[in-house]
Amino acid sequence: MTIQAPAQDSILIVDFGSQVTQLIARRVREAGVYSEIAPFTAAEAAFQRMKPAGIILSGGPASVTDANSPRAPQALFEAGVPILGICYGQQVMCQQLGGEVVGGQGEGEFGRAFVEVRRGSHLFDGLWQEGERHQVWMSHGDKVARLPDGFDIVAVSEGAPYAITADEQRRFYGVQFHPEVVHTPDGAKLIANFARHVCGLAGDWSMAEFRATKIAEIRAQVGKGRVICGLSGGVDSAVAAVLIHEAIGDQLTCVFVDHGLMRSGEADQVVGLFREHYGIPLVHVNAETLFLGGLAGVTDPEAKRKFIGKTFIDVFEDEARKIGGADFLAQGTLYPDVIESVSFTGGPSVTIKSHHNVGGLPERMNMKLVEPLRELFKDEVRALGRELGLPEIFVARHPFPGPGLAIRIPGEVTRERCDILRKADAIYLEEIRRAGLYDAIWQAFAVLLPVRTVGVMGDGRTYDSVCAIRAVTSTDGMTAEAYPFDPAFLNRVATRIVNEVQGINRVTYDITSKPPGTIEWE
Repeated sequence: MTIQAPAQDSILIVDFGSQVTQLIARRVREAGVYSEIAPFTAAEAAFQRMKPAGIILSGGPASVTDANSPRAPQALFEAGVPILGICYGQQVMCQQLGGEVVGGQGEGEFGRAFVEVRRGSHLFDGLWQEGERHQVWMSHGDKVARLPDGFDIVAVSEGAPYAITADEQRRFYGVQFHPEVVHTPDGAKLIANFARHVCGLAGDWSMAEFRATKIAEIRAQVGKGRVICGLSGGVDSAVAAVLIHEAIGDQLTCVFVDHGLMRSGEADQVVGLFREHYGIPLVHVNAETLFLGGLAGVTDPEAKRKFIGKTFIDVFEDEARKIGGADFLAQGTLYPDVIESVSFTGGPSVTIKSHHNVGGLPERMNMKLVEPLRELFKDEVRALGRELGLPEIFVARHPFPGPGLAIRIPGEVTRERCDILRKADAIYLEEIRRAGLYDAIWQAFAVLLPVRTVGVMGDGRTYDSVCAIRAVTSTDGMTAEAYPFDPAFLNRVATRIVNEVQGINRVTYDITSKPPGTIEWE
């Protein structure tokens, strides 16, 4: 299901396949306005359902000059609402309304550029003034060569004579650059100006409103049916479970499969929060022996992931049968999961990677999905968690992979190696919190390497394992940089791990960015 936003309180984003379309949605929501993305193939239906106050046409990889390239439904241009076209969106709007777009060698413009404002426009009222130059980010191979009737040039750049165009009477605007990316410093303000000044929206969309809307939706979808939810210990499934429980109470049962690959004290935290604090019906399955037994001798990372995923499903199915089955399966699927795994609703964007919680399990279990977080980004989920009153230790925790410690132990996974890693990881995170750095870091963890090195402790020789520690900063997990710890902090962590964790005699710090590396080691 999707949020049924009140008429005229939302912005529809038409997706033409840009990998950063979701950033447009982020910028609109940051302006306090609800937005949804729909592929160009379903945009007219989305418009009829949402009745939005405005439309944004995204960028895309195609060339408007190609006969079979994507087009916007003509009805959108006849609906009488403001439209903002970004890059391909500007080009397709001009082409469909009678202008001309040209492409080919020498027509492109990539990277940082500067636009010169030639005349005022409602798009940047109170933000940019005539005669000023402003930095933007360009990424286009085609460009507008002739404007449709009613449009005027508002700003130019060295490579784009129609960098910003406007038909003020119809409130149609086009920008050749990408305001949604951080490389356009005033881009978020331009999008906010469009949503609030041009479209006339109040900018008062909030998590409290989302919470109330979703509770009503869940009740309408589930009725008197039973819902089962798999808890992982992460923020997404936790927030989904608490929201659903608020909507339908004891019709929800949570299943926490403890595979023995959790961080120190995590299983007790999950059980305590949901069973004791919230009173949510919870089945706690201790399956450590099953999982670790099946991982014996397995060293290939993909083989580990596949075994853990399959075994989790098997255990989950068994528990679902024991409680008498359920009509619905709840998942903590997020907006980026959907966008990356497949195009959001059949749109033209390229698949980046698969996510375990987008499809798959429901087909085996013959249940309908309840995914109340499907339209939210990670930071919005945290905001919803705070709105629901979840403790900060759950809301603000770093991402933790479904396979758990198994992919932080390159090579064979054993109970002994899990225990060693748990202790090292707990020390590392304790020191990060003690230094006040936890919230400044996207993700931090320890890795137990299949490498042994010689050391000396006291007067004796040691030959023990190496521990790598990793910490990264990121906004969305798609790119990341190593956190710049000072040497004193790293020395303190290394000293504690070597002194307090038997089996480790050396600590290294991973400074690789993503790309070329990944955040996790496997």
